Amino acid sequence: MHRSPLSRLPVLALALAGLVSNGRPVAAQEPAVPPPAAAPASETRIGVIYRPQPAPASYDAEAVPEDEGVAGARMAIQDNNTTGRFTKQTYALDEVALAEDGPRAADAAKGLVEKGVKYLVLALPAAEVLSVADAVKGQGAVVFNAAAPDDVLRGPECRGNVFHVVPSRAMQTDALAQFLTFMRWRKIFLIVGPNEADRLYAEAWKNTARKFALKIQAEKPWTFGPLARARGDTPTRSEAMVFTRGVDYDMAIVADEAGDWGDYVPFRTVDPRPVAGTQGLIATTWHPTLETWGAAQAQNRFRRLAGRLMRPLDYQVWASVRAVGDAATTKKTSDPAVIAPFLADPAFSLPAYKGVSLSFRPWDHQLRQPLIVVQPKAVVSIAPEQGYLHQRTPLDTLGVDLPETTCKFK
Repeated sequence: MHRSPLSRLPVLALALAGLVSNGRPVAAQEPAVPPPAAAPASETRIGVIYRPQPAPASYDAEAVPEDEGVAGARMAIQDNNTTGRFTKQTYALDEVALAEDGPRAADAAKGLVEKGVKYLVLALPAAEVLSVADAVKGQGAVVFNAAAPDDVLRGPECRGNVFHVVPSRAMQTDALAQFLTFMRWRKIFLIVGPNEADRLYAEAWKNTARKFALKIQAEKPWTFGPLARARGDTPTRSEAMVFTRGVDYDMAIVADEAGDWGDYVPFRTVDPRPVAGTQGLIATTWHPTLETWGAAQAQNRFRRLAGRLMRPLDYQVWASVRAVGDAATTKKTSDPAVIAPFLADPAFSLPAYKGVSLSFRPWDHQLRQPLIVVQPKAVVSIAPEQGYLHQRTPLDTLGVDLPETTCKFK
């Protein structure tokens, strides 16, 4: 029998409601149960405390960028979250830029910890690293020192809740000394600036010279002012040339951590001698000309993210944040009570574009890592140099080894 289209409407309505099967009404069914929601991801919050640099002058291509350090943290958070997608772990970054008239570093750190941030990365000087470490020591927080090279932080003033990603001054001077020894340039002329940091760097060189049997032929203070910042020649040029006269040396070592005058020394010495130390030939964690071991890929990713080249502090903050991510992935937890001991365990290793995995020394929590010996436009060598052996790893030939450490964790 012919049925009009209107007679089909009840059946169509029932079909759309899921209540008709093969044209016959069926009993109503319970609403479909939605699939179970995925387990919520575990979020790990990492805080970065730093002091932003003033905006650079337009003519200063070498000025410190305003986001130095924190830009490395942003890339590392992206890397952590890329891995975390497979382990249902997520990472978030809390950035604290300290103003001159703002809260102290210790207060900022305590504020972050009270909000649930258990990992703190510090791009701060040594005194503030100690103040933060002591302020949060009873709250289970883990502190990463990404900027202070002071050997005292790995020695008498070491803290059990602090891990050092920036190389110590001893590591930096040892790396250069290995290269000088390899080149058989054993005679040093040490030029020391007026700042306390310069004195500490010079002390590290004296210890290194004894360690590698180098000869400090002369040590003189720099008394000619910040000539490197003058951006032009001055009447003191002849005095600076006379300053270097009468010393028999293979390499001039400058101790100028502020960058006030060290760049003035090359090509202004009486004798044609190379310059190393804080300027000239340096030992560092990262450099734009490093492209081996996958570093070129990291350089490109950073440039896309930050719009500039990656600097050593960027790398050190990046490595700090990545250390948390790698440890959390391996242990399948972000609990600092589990992560902190694991970081100092020989089983922990951090892939970091250096050709070998990096690890923390259990006796002072210093990150073992190769250092790049570079001049401004090229990689010259990688320390440890070939031939330097060690019972654990050649990386322990840089800096303070276990028998020499004065660190005693409380």
